[in-house]
Amino acid sequence: MSEAVPALSGAKGIDWALAESPIAGNLRQFVRDGAALAATATVAAFVLLALLAPLVAPHDPAEGDLLRRLQPPAWMSGGEWAYPLGCDALGRDVLSRMIYGTRVSILVGVLVIFFAAVIGTLAGLAAGYLRGPVDIVISRLVDILLGFPYLIFAIGLMAMMGPGLSNIVLALAYKEWVLPCRVVRAETLAARETEYVEAARALGASRVHIMLREILPNILSPVLVVATFRMAHVIIVEASLSFLGLGVQPPTASWGSMVADGRQFLLEAWWVSTFPGLAILALVLAINVASQGLRDAFDPRLQS
Repeated sequence: MSEAVPALSGAKGIDWALAESPIAGNLRQFVRDGAALAATATVAAFVLLALLAPLVAPHDPAEGDLLRRLQPPAWMSGGEWAYPLGCDALGRDVLSRMIYGTRVSILVGVLVIFFAAVIGTLAGLAAGYLRGPVDIVISRLVDILLGFPYLIFAIGLMAMMGPGLSNIVLALAYKEWVLPCRVVRAETLAARETEYVEAARALGASRVHIMLREILPNILSPVLVVATFRMAHVIIVEASLSFLGLGVQPPTASWGSMVADGRQFLLEAWWVSTFPGLAILALVLAINVASQGLRDAFDPRLQS
């Protein structure tokens, strides 16, 4: 009679279970990365700020007061703490507009990356597993889209579709899916010859079952890393389109449009453009550092 395995209970049992989980080990490595953890906390703070914008913003972002036109920040002569970061050319509170602008940047980034990851993952799975004509068509389409500079491609699409939040998401997602597709295709080509896939194929599993139930769960880590890294790029492109007047239209606050509004006042009212620009820098840098930490933690090729 085989010896009974002692039951696991309490904190020790949980610790043992986590120790046996590769994902838990990757998460522990990520948590030990101080820079990545601080960057993740910064991104979480931006997300929380976006969610609580109506409660946190001190003023209506679209409400202007020409008597406060180009009012300086609170610590400068002529400023007041009711408007801590000053006002723009229309007398609107810069801080309130920055807080609401966080919503636009994060919403566009999340939506674009979500649609791009779903489309790119499905296309990459089909190309890598089915091969043949499917792989040829998808791969050639990816090569064609990669031949266009991202920003130029987005500007062309926005010029045809017109400005607006939904059009920005569509314009950026049209090309953003190609990078997840290439990553998933490469991972699928390697996974399709593994023993567990061969076993599922021998048992008569359908191709859809093999792709979605056998291969996909084992290649999600690189997709997560790529998606996180690309979100920073999407935020920059959205800000660039808004800066050019092709993005979110007034009176909706956007960091890119705020930078554009203040460019003609850089010498006399530097705060109008500087603070939104610093917000873009902080969020993009935090996302890049966090994504690098995810890559170091979850990429098996980087494990010692």
